[in-house]
Amino acid sequence: MANTSTRTLRLLSLLQNHRFWPGTELAERLGISVRTLRRDIDRLRELGYPVEAQRGTDGGYQLGSGAVLPPLVIDDEEAVALAVGLQVAAQGAVEGIAESSVRVLAKLVQVMPARLRRRVEALRAMTVPADWGGPATEGVDPGVLTEVALACRDSEQLRFSYVAANGRHTERHVEPHRLVCPGRRWYLVAYDLVRHDWRSFRVDRLTAPTGTGSRFRPRALPAPDAAAFVRAGLDNLPHSYRVEVLVNAPAGTVRERIGRWTTVEEIDAEHCRVRMTTDSLDWPTLALGSLDAEFQVITPPELLTRLHDWAVRFTRAGEG
Repeated sequence: MANTSTRTLRLLSLLQNHRFWPGTELAERLGISVRTLRRDIDRLRELGYPVEAQRGTDGGYQLGSGAVLPPLVIDDEEAVALAVGLQVAAQGAVEGIAESSVRVLAKLVQVMPARLRRRVEALRAMTVPADWGGPATEGVDPGVLTEVALACRDSEQLRFSYVAANGRHTERHVEPHRLVCPGRRWYLVAYDLVRHDWRSFRVDRLTAPTGTGSRFRPRALPAPDAAAFVRAGLDNLPHSYRVEVLVNAPAGTVRERIGRWTTVEEIDAEHCRVRMTTDSLDWPTLALGSLDAEFQVITPPELLTRLHDWAVRFTRAGEG
């Protein structure tokens, strides 16, 4: 029975990871006969999985969409990746799903094996949420992320390879402090033992993190918290454009819509000043257009040109 149950789970995993399986290939993958495969397929159907069959010489099976969501079979790496994504969503990176993300994350962690739960719980404990950020979408390896989180939690020195913004490769030896997640970009705040100073590292540029086994006593961070440290560093980076705009809308309304990525200062009850730094004018153009309010560009003049180009394009689309 145990062997049959294990084989059924393996079959389900294969069907969930592949759109269509020829019957003979699927049976060979499982090491069973085609007749046994048909019995296992029937067993999945009894459990509520909508397995569709295509008959004939080129026949096979695929998992269709059903009326309800059946249980999913995922491997360790997929489970950690799912937990990381849910944590980002739970912090408000995706509007409107934070509460449901918290509930799903709690359910997922509860049923995880201890070895995975340890990694995910370390990530949750060592991440400092930030109420600001940008629309970045750089991919981060969940394994790297949880490895760094464990080093932060255990106060263990960490070595890794790092690629700077200019493309320079360096080897780093640090005392990891905390992870920060503004939007969907992750940063590690750590004390660099070679440069003898605090640094923030983009995790998507970090590879092969390895704990050294050496523990350390945490140092005092020269900032209120890790999120404030990362933001101060980003504000001091050279950006291509510093945008300033006067908006004919209440500051509260503007903050609700784009406040995560901008600084909004109230002028009076119906007007506010918006500032942001960016290396692309497409993002402020999109953000200002989403406000559904009149505005005046103070700087830079290049933004006026970009707005004009968008306006011409949208006008043509409207006339078409």
